Amino acid sequence: MITAFNQPSSLIHEIQLEKVGEWNLFKFSDALQLRMESLLEKKKADQITPDEIAELGAIAELDRIFTHINAMLAAQNADR
Repeated sequence: MITAFNQPSSLIHEIQLEKVGEWNLFKFSDALQLRMESLLEKKKADQITPDEIAELGAIAELDRIFTHINAMLAAQNADR
């Protein structure tokens, strides 16, 4: 289980590079993906603690960053 984090950078060890087709994309580890889903379910059920809200915020920020980077990589590869 992952403890509460205040900064997305504290989760950097949970990021992996995965080959998808011809591209290398940034992905969450299985553990981080499951944790995010668990926190989202707790939030949906209104059973999330303040520490978990902070943790979910950090994970969500990292998700937005890597989604953007992966989109940039995909666009760059499409131009080749």
